[in-house]
Amino acid sequence: MWFRQLCTTARRAHENPLGLPRNNERFPPLMPRRGSGPQPKRPIPNVKRVIAVASGKGGVGKSTVAVNLALGLAATSKDVLGRRAHIGLLDLDLYGPSIPKLMHLEDLGEPELTQQHALLPLINYSIPCMSMGFLLPPQSSGSNADTPVVWRGLMVMKAVQQLLFDVDWRAGMTPDADPMAPGHDSLDVLVIDMPPGTGDVALSLSQLVLVDGAVIVSTPQEVALVDARKGITMFQKVQVPILGLVLNMSHFLAPDTGKTYPIFGPAHHFEALAQRLDVPILGRIPLEMHLTQGSDHGTPEVLRPNDAPGSAHASLLHMARQTWTQLARADMARDKLKRA
Repeated sequence: MWFRQLCTTARRAHENPLGLPRNNERFPPLMPRRGSGPQPKRPIPNVKRVIAVASGKGGVGKSTVAVNLALGLAATSKDVLGRRAHIGLLDLDLYGPSIPKLMHLEDLGEPELTQQHALLPLINYSIPCMSMGFLLPPQSSGSNADTPVVWRGLMVMKAVQQLLFDVDWRAGMTPDADPMAPGHDSLDVLVIDMPPGTGDVALSLSQLVLVDGAVIVSTPQEVALVDARKGITMFQKVQVPILGLVLNMSHFLAPDTGKTYPIFGPAHHFEALAQRLDVPILGRIPLEMHLTQGSDHGTPEVLRPNDAPGSAHASLLHMARQTWTQLARADMARDKLKRA
């Protein structure tokens, strides 16, 4: 049995911040260096499609959208693929990982390793997940919820590289499973929960990985849209298609009367941005009390039975269906470009 040791202050820890055992069979890509020209982007091993969920600004509910998008893609996939899709969720917010709480995977111990020393995702609701929150050492209380990540940029970039390329996403993989044996299906889609902003993590992802598209999350306020536009511009510069925009907390839906209140302002700035960019609005997610309560208890809204039109549940499933549609269009555009 192999174990890893999280590197913190050891010399040259930036080469292996997650403390994974050395593996000579799995070579990570090289980060682009000044004057060396662009490095070719690579697919993530055992992943067919990659979707980045980004916002540019923190506090807009991006992680909640990412979690429900992953579950929604799985729930609506039979109409698209004729079977239930294998969907994964990767948390790249190293400093503030939210996936452990949102997916009810807190304090379950460290992920196990395969025979090839790759990390094995933790699974809940049939969604394999990986997060920095699974890898942090616990405090004296026994929980790692308050354990900070105090790393500089080089450590962060290497840790992102390891989370992207040193996780085995195949279905049915265990520490004792033969990695060469057939029957371990790849992920159909990996949803990546991005950190706020356009810094080291976003740059590493866009430079190293073939990303099929980005979903941009914002709230109605202009102060959130300012940063959302910056995130959109970054993805456009690195040739990542924008699959669409998601308006989160679009309005408050009163549980007693069903009336709607645009407590964060009207949506016309958001709608104008979508029109100017010529990208679809994938969903308008209302603010509901049980949605926030469910997130705190690790019960995503998509899992809660509620088919009422206009509800958060219905809106999130609509968002997932629209995302499948935009993925198909992105595939067609890419194939057309290859033939040209």
